Amino acid sequence: MIAIAGIVLAAIIIAFVLWMLLTRRLREKYAVLWLVIALAVLIAGIFPGLWEALTVALGVQLPSNLLFAAAILLLMGVALHLSWELSGAEEEVRRLAEESAILRAESETLSERVRRLEDRAGEDQGER
Repeated sequence: MIAIAGIVLAAIIIAFVLWMLLTRRLREKYAVLWLVIALAVLIAGIFPGLWEALTVALGVQLPSNLLFAAAILLLMGVALHLSWELSGAEEEVRRLAEESAILRAESETLSERVRRLEDRAGEDQGER
């Protein structure tokens, strides 16, 4: 029964990720991670004895301990990847804010120069 639940869960994850990709709600680089997770769940559902074999091969006492260790490693990997993406986004926001401030200062300088030139042109026409 657990194997069937794993297969159904994997199918739901794959369908949901593909739907999000098609509707442009999820970028490809994030979809790959979720598709790999779904395939791992699918393989575990199709071959339920795989966890026991891995448990023996790795010297872990219980398959559930191996599953929890794998889940913790996966979550740490996702957290690290998202931290990396967030750092890049923060750098981009900082760069764009600096560029915006420079452009605003240049715009204000040019506006001031245009105002002075218009004032000077108005004074010149007033003298004539």
